[in-house]
Amino acid sequence: MTNSEISPKSPNQLVGNMGLFHVCYELSKRGWNCLPTSRNAKGIDLVIYSQDAKKMLTIQVKSLSHKNPVPFGKTQNMMAEFLIVCVLLESPVIYILKAKEAEEALHRGEKEGRISYWLQSYEDHKDSWNKIGTGFDLNNPIDISDQADVWNDKLSFKNKSAS
Repeated sequence: MTNSEISPKSPNQLVGNMGLFHVCYELSKRGWNCLPTSRNAKGIDLVIYSQDAKKMLTIQVKSLSHKNPVPFGKTQNMMAEFLIVCVLLESPVIYILKAKEAEEALHRGEKEGRISYWLQSYEDHKDSWNKIGTGFDLNNPIDISDQADVWNDKLSFKNKSAS
C-alpha cells in the first residue's frame, strides 16, 4: 500500500498506528527514545526521553488520512505536553503544538445537544520540531547525517516491490 492509497475509508486503527509510528521515527531521528503507550487509551500516546535521560516529555498523536479538522471529543483538556498531528498524505506532514496552543485553538461544536471539540486550524505549526528540541546530548553530539539517506530508503512509505 502506498500513501496515495490511504483513504478516509482506511480503518482508524491502521491510520492511528501509521501516524504514531511515523512520529516515533521522526522523533528517533532527532535523538529521542520513544515509548508508545497502550493503544486506544485516553490521553498520552508517547513518552519520550533524551539520550542522557535528563529530559522527558509526553505527547498525544492525532493521525489523519487526509487534512481535516482534528477531533478531540468531549473534552478540551490535554494530558500531554505536546500535540502532534500527522496527516498521512503522499509524504506524511507533521504539525506540532504545545498543549496550551492546542487548547486555545480548539473549536467548540454542538450538535443535537452534544458538545465536541475540534482543532480546525493547525497549518502554522507545520514541522515545528524546535518546540520539542533534540534528544541528543549537545555536549556530546552524534553525527547521523550520513545515515539519513539510508534510513529514508529503508523506511520509505512507498512499496517499491509493487508495480
